[in-house]
Amino acid sequence: MLLDSAPRDSTRPAGAPARTSRLLDAAYRIGALARHNATLRLRDPGQMISYIVMPMVLMLVLKPLYVRAVDGGAAQVATGLMVMFSVFAISLVGNSILSERTWRTWDRLKVSRAGAAELLVGKTLPLFVVMVVQQTVLLVYGCLAIGLPVPPNPVYVLLAIMIWAFALLAIGALLATVVRSHGELSVISDVGALTLSSLGGALVPLSIMPEWAQLTAHVSPGYWALSMMQAAVRGDAAGAVPPAAVLLAIGLVAGAFAARRLARGWGRGGPM
Repeated sequence: MLLDSAPRDSTRPAGAPARTSRLLDAAYRIGALARHNATLRLRDPGQMISYIVMPMVLMLVLKPLYVRAVDGGAAQVATGLMVMFSVFAISLVGNSILSERTWRTWDRLKVSRAGAAELLVGKTLPLFVVMVVQQTVLLVYGCLAIGLPVPPNPVYVLLAIMIWAFALLAIGALLATVVRSHGELSVISDVGALTLSSLGGALVPLSIMPEWAQLTAHVSPGYWALSMMQAAVRGDAAGAVPPAAVLLAIGLVAGAFAARRLARGWGRGGPM
């Protein structure tokens, strides 16, 4: 099988350490999975394109309202919609993993030498790149068309985007291992995306939300993502670190849970 082992590399020393050889084989298997999933994603790019075009349109429409309603309205509308439409990507990674069960190809992956962590990374890596590109395009658009201030340190923004993408993909992978169907995943993803993003202040600034919403906002990953993104845009490293730590913790816990479920090969609907 393609995932069994890497082809013999004539440049690799014959006495290469076993650990190095295992790492190279793992990288080969992850690369093979990532290339396959990237091909599938490129054949059907419509959903991702919509997640870029829709926030662009909404930024233009909502900018006058936000600028008049709150200080820093341009930053609020740009970063808020970036966070909101990135949350919808949970369904992308969820469907990518769940489709293997629907197509009944998961058993083939399980009998390969690829471990659960390798399968998870290989399935999500192309979507990680897609999400980073989506967020970057929206950020540049916000600077050019919405009046978002140019970040003084773009590296902070790139790191924030990558951390948020990691957390979202881990959550999506977790959902894929516990739901029973694509319809169930769609309901949870769509309702959850709107709830988490709006509760986190992506649609309405937290300062003008009801008191109960302000108190419960801290349980939403969208709140921490928005706080991190706005701090990164301002160039405030100290302000970005705490929410980044929270999101990294969420991503690690969700990713570990998903990997464990995949290793067991079992979900709510029965054997995967």
